[in-house]
Amino acid sequence: MRCCRQGMSTEKTSDILEKRRSKISDLRAQAVDVYPNDFKVLHTVADIMGQVQEPASHGSESGPKFVAAGRMMAVNRFGKAAFVRFRDHTGQMQAYIRKDKVGDRAYDLFKQLDIGDIIGLSGTLFKTKTGEWTLLVEVFVLLCKSIRPLPEKFHGLKDPEKRYRQRYVDLIMNADVRKIFIRRSQTVQAVREFFLQRDFLEVETPMMQPIPGGAEAAPFKTFHKALGMNLYLRIAPELYLKRLVVGGFDRVFEINRNFRNEGVSTQHNPEFTMLEFYQAYATYEDLMDLTERLVAEVAVKVCGSTSISYQGHTIEFGGPWQRLSLLEALTTIGGVEARLLEDRAGLLAFAERSQVQVTKTGRIGKVITKIFDALVEPKLIQPTFIVGYPVEVSPLSRRSEREPGLTDRFELFIAGREIANGFSELNDPADQRERFLQQVANREAGDEEAHFMDEDYIEALEYGMPPTAGEGIGIDRLVMLLTDSPSIREVILFPHMKPVERGRG
Repeated sequence: MRCCRQGMSTEKTSDILEKRRSKISDLRAQAVDVYPNDFKVLHTVADIMGQVQEPASHGSESGPKFVAAGRMMAVNRFGKAAFVRFRDHTGQMQAYIRKDKVGDRAYDLFKQLDIGDIIGLSGTLFKTKTGEWTLLVEVFVLLCKSIRPLPEKFHGLKDPEKRYRQRYVDLIMNADVRKIFIRRSQTVQAVREFFLQRDFLEVETPMMQPIPGGAEAAPFKTFHKALGMNLYLRIAPELYLKRLVVGGFDRVFEINRNFRNEGVSTQHNPEFTMLEFYQAYATYEDLMDLTERLVAEVAVKVCGSTSISYQGHTIEFGGPWQRLSLLEALTTIGGVEARLLEDRAGLLAFAERSQVQVTKTGRIGKVITKIFDALVEPKLIQPTFIVGYPVEVSPLSRRSEREPGLTDRFELFIAGREIANGFSELNDPADQRERFLQQVANREAGDEEAHFMDEDYIEALEYGMPPTAGEGIGIDRLVMLLTDSPSIREVILFPHMKPVERGRG
């Protein structure tokens, strides 16, 4: 039965498309331009509603004239008159179209239009008997004739996969989705203002790199024909931003795309937006303080409060945030006995008992972080900094002076997922070379996400990089929090998906 209904739906859609294409032909035969480009819009819906005044009487021509445009979302016809709901990027309002006002030709054209068509309107405001401000239309024009029908009003576009594939329809039909992406834009703007106010310089670094670096991830690979060389879409801008610190830019930041050849999930998209920033003469502890202020300020600007609701949890950004060492979190939250933290075999046995998937060839630092990811991370709901990561999983981080096996590094977790990663930067070129060599060995042993050797970056460090701290914050995941979105696909306009077969209706 399901296949039958789908077939009927396809047949019905095809019939609608044919009728609408035929209607376009008819309109053109009537000398109607179905895609004109000479209508000058002077007002938005927000402009109009912001200037409402009590009119002298119903349908009065007194008061200011407004010229607006938008998509028809609903029509209620009454013979020689009709109420129309139209929407632009600022909102939706009602218009009243009367044949005696707009003229016979314009009204005849109006009667041939469909929900989803884009129209231009000019007129004055009046208040209906139900108290709704409405545009009394004096001039009406068609600006774009739609061919494909919008989803039914009461059912809308609900299927997540179709919503992501046809985001343009999703945006037309779902006001909440439009609000998410407005809030995303506001978030990026608030982040940018935060750093500009603190004397950071916004920069752009290469998207295509000869050596991918700055994170442990599998890159996308391409080939540049003119240069005759392989290039990689960047997995992070880190090593280029730190070159700029070497060059004398003491405070830099970039908000841009990273690309990682990994799986797709509610938390991962192969192409995502990252904020990275670097501050000379600062430590990772300074950046934890800065991050608390950043997220709290952005939350107030975007949501109006430091307290937000996310998937049933009330999350407080006001601070101070909890700070735990990685090893402390494993024992107090993850249930790992302290004696096992230096016992690789014991940790592997613990992981197996706890049904945690761990690569048995991994070094103890890898085993520790895998257990943390499975048993601790999901429980960190309130903002929490986890500090002190092992050197072997932190190839670009400064070694801790107190505990040489650990680094001056933190990760920030909120609502059970990683939001940020930061550390005091390793600026000793000899130590960095040794770390890269270990990463090369790991890669040769089968770790596809291990770092490459980057001789140019080491050479840059040899010129001298001041003591520096740097951090990356996932913008998509931050927006998920600020919009109460359960999936990263909800906050990316066009998430990556497998292609589907397409047919012309």
